[in-house]
Amino acid sequence: MHTISEWWMWLGFIAFIVIMLAIDLFLLGGKKSHRVSTREALSWAIVWITLALMFNLLLWQYLLHTAGPMIAKEKSLEFFTGYLIEKSLSMDNIFIFIMIFNYFSIPLEYQRRVLLYGVLGAILMRLILITLGIFLVTKFHWILYIFGLFLFITGIKMLLFTEKKPDLNKNFMLRFVRNHLRITDNLHKEHFFIIKNKLLYATPLFLVLILIEASDLIFAIDSIPAIFAITNDPFIVFTSNIFAILGLRSLYFLLANMVDQFHFLKFGLALILIFVGCKMLIAHWYKIPVAITLSFVIITLIISIVLSILRNTTEKAGS
Repeated sequence: MHTISEWWMWLGFIAFIVIMLAIDLFLLGGKKSHRVSTREALSWAIVWITLALMFNLLLWQYLLHTAGPMIAKEKSLEFFTGYLIEKSLSMDNIFIFIMIFNYFSIPLEYQRRVLLYGVLGAILMRLILITLGIFLVTKFHWILYIFGLFLFITGIKMLLFTEKKPDLNKNFMLRFVRNHLRITDNLHKEHFFIIKNKLLYATPLFLVLILIEASDLIFAIDSIPAIFAITNDPFIVFTSNIFAILGLRSLYFLLANMVDQFHFLKFGLALILIFVGCKMLIAHWYKIPVAITLSFVIITLIISIVLSILRNTTEKAGS
């Protein structure tokens, strides 16, 4: 499979991820529980978005001098479109995170550490799934149509059942863990395990971590096929995915108290999945340009947000 990357680009990007996570974990209180303020979340959201845009700019400049303006434009557009799609779809994951934390009544000061481990797990899962996806696409090109059909069906299901909230009491994984582990009734600060009467007990925070990781896996299975509708370049697929994931925590804390304000956003995300699925299904007959895909994603998100704001305004005026 063709890629524009060199070995040093992979090494540099992985080193960048490690450094940024180390800064978060050791220098900015990642190990200490504290309530993330809206200002802190906004600052980090801006940092991650800025870093993603800077990375894309550097990639464009590098390709401009090594591969020419046409390739530079094509790959930078692929990265930005993939990043925006993954960022948009991550909004659906935020809805799930909020539901999980509310179900277990987890205080805000303990949520940050759980999400940090969630991000680490998400990066590892994406590396595995992207590698598997690239292998399958390389060996069996027809699997792209399976990906397209999967995304189309997922989008339809999201559109039809967007108002239905999952019942965690019926969650198989949660019931399995509760039946096979000793679990404390209460939280013990931010500990996942404690020793009680010389026996090892898991805390409810560990159950939350398991559900967060499980939702990350499901989200990855849903979202990774979407990036293959944009590009098959392993470097673009991986970097756009990881940048979207690295900003997920800050986006969560920024929108945690505002999620109910975006009623139509899930409908917009469903339409994006349906569009991307259709794009992959008709690729043999007509390849929709990346620029059109990017325009559709942006316009859909804007319309969803504007309609949500108008709905909230109308409800407030009527009350």
